[in-house]
Amino acid sequence: MVFVTQRLCFILVTFILNFFSCLCVANSGQYHSSHLKVGKQSQVKSCNVYEGTWVFDDSYPLYNSSACPHIRKEFDCHYYGRPDNLYLKYRWQPKECDIPRFDGQDFLQKLKGKKIMFIGDSITLNQRESLVCLLHAAVPDAKIIEEINPLYSNTTFEDYGVSILLFKSNYLVDIEKEKVGQVLKLDSMKNGNIWKDMDVLVFNTWLWWNRTGPRKHWDYIEDGGKVLEDMDRMDAFRKALTTWAKWVDTDVDPGKTKVLYRAISPTHYDVTGWGRPGVENCGKETTPINGSTYPTGLPPESNMVKDILSTIKKPVHLFDITTLSQLRKDAHPAAYNIFKGMDCTHWCVAGLPDTWNQLLYIALTD
Repeated sequence: MVFVTQRLCFILVTFILNFFSCLCVANSGQYHSSHLKVGKQSQVKSCNVYEGTWVFDDSYPLYNSSACPHIRKEFDCHYYGRPDNLYLKYRWQPKECDIPRFDGQDFLQKLKGKKIMFIGDSITLNQRESLVCLLHAAVPDAKIIEEINPLYSNTTFEDYGVSILLFKSNYLVDIEKEKVGQVLKLDSMKNGNIWKDMDVLVFNTWLWWNRTGPRKHWDYIEDGGKVLEDMDRMDAFRKALTTWAKWVDTDVDPGKTKVLYRAISPTHYDVTGWGRPGVENCGKETTPINGSTYPTGLPPESNMVKDILSTIKKPVHLFDITTLSQLRKDAHPAAYNIFKGMDCTHWCVAGLPDTWNQLLYIALTD
């Protein structure tokens, strides 16, 4: 009888242990986000959140893209037939700390009454649409006001007074129409008078600097009063970014406005270092690159950005997403967009830009 009782106890204890083990596995995604509140979140401030690896997490994505009415047709990979969803299931894991899951309600509460402006090219639009989708998913019943004018577009979450604006500027510096044609002026930045009134500014430029022929938006370049047909594009990029850096030091009030500069967003048309014979671009990629570094290293323009930012006296946060984005060769629209062309430049929404905004959330609310 004693033997039977002991055996029943053993079976019962084994069942309980297995039950709680399964429960822990099932809730691993929730644990990752909730346990930060009781200790590890404090580590984020002293951690380089841009160094890490991508890990599979079945609790992702952070929202259902089909429920977001704010995605452009260029980025809506799910709608345009992407057959896999593995690219949605990866979470960024920094080496030295855990980071909080994006909390849209907390974001809106902490930035209540603020104007957040994204300034840059179509990759900036990519990130801005991701942020609007993340916030819409958090407060689906909130009143949203859309405004479009010749200078910028604006999505306002009226219940919180939070505005998410986009100012399209491929070069940051001015392009003006003159008798000779469209002139790119490397030392002029008149739009800064609009930007400096915002509470948060997220800048970027690079994508358009190497374009030639009809794909560029200017006919001539003006540099130091001289009008040129063309010049070394890296040199032009450096001079334009220097103009922007001087504007930050001269015109931005750090007591009112927080400035972030988003680092270079990589493309994946060059497959050097992937070790995948026969692969020509990002078209059939479904998983990230393993590890924490990209085979060919950082692009040279990335180092130039860091050099210029190091000269700025006022606080500017380098939103250093280049390497973590290089690892995501699987996260582009490829042919799953309205144009059906091979796009290894932009990013699917939902997708990688959601992680950018998770890191933006940390930068703005820590």
